[in-house]
Amino acid sequence: MSRVTSALAILLLLLGVAGLGLTLLGREARADAQEAVIQQIAPPAIFQPIVQPVRPQSPPPVPDVLQSGVLVVVSKASQRMHVFKNGEHWGSSPVSTGKRGHSTPAGVFPILQKRVFHRSNIYSNAPMPYMQRLTWRGIAIHAGHVPGYPASHGCIRLPRSFAKALFDLTRADRTTVVVTNAPLRSEEGAVALALNSQAPAGQPAAVPSVVMAAAAPVQTIQLAAALSPAEADAHWQGAVAMYPQLASFQKAVVPAVVGQRRYWRLRASAPGAHAVCGLLKRAGQDCFNVI
Repeated sequence: MSRVTSALAILLLLLGVAGLGLTLLGREARADAQEAVIQQIAPPAIFQPIVQPVRPQSPPPVPDVLQSGVLVVVSKASQRMHVFKNGEHWGSSPVSTGKRGHSTPAGVFPILQKRVFHRSNIYSNAPMPYMQRLTWRGIAIHAGHVPGYPASHGCIRLPRSFAKALFDLTRADRTTVVVTNAPLRSEEGAVALALNSQAPAGQPAAVPSVVMAAAAPVQTIQLAAALSPAEADAHWQGAVAMYPQLASFQKAVVPAVVGQRRYWRLRASAPGAHAVCGLLKRAGQDCFNVI
């Protein structure tokens, strides 16, 4: 019996060791299988792109775009836009700027981005056709409802046909947009205001998209050739009364002899004067550029 008992004990011991080995092997196999499944379903490592800060972009100087480019002047008080191409009046349109609590900022802006089809990422995915971005904080020119009063969330809305035509006209590197709180009564007033535009007082320095137009070279125009200094002065007073934007120009009365006769040439100088001269001629005022 002792031999049988010992044999049975040895057999049971061997079976137990084998069972333990099988159990360990089974657990290891299951762990390997689970790891394989996890590797199959685990998402790949997420690539985190480096976000570069937006570089400030300055608009071209106003006198430069009056010579070759597009100047857009928007009056919030008048709810009107005037557009000039190469110093000539290209068109005007009613606009709808920001309503109370969402005022459109005043200042001098570049065109930062253009998209024919765009949707707002701030206001409920609202459509913004023919979008021309002025700031990276959501201010843009685009087609939209123009009810005759400020109604937007800060953008400058235009009738669709005018927005499309303006979109086709502008180039980012040759366009400057001036937004003013002042009323505009004429095309000439729009040019004069743009030439004297400044960034609004208290404008946060952190907003890089609103900057003052850079200084531009002074240009000279001639308004008349008078027979006396007094006549030249009288002509100047009348011109300033009719065209108030000339008041900011530097007047000069220059004597000259032509043939046997002496004249006094009435001249005026200011940045962008040549563009103003073009507008004066269209209004019937004698004027030519002095090169």
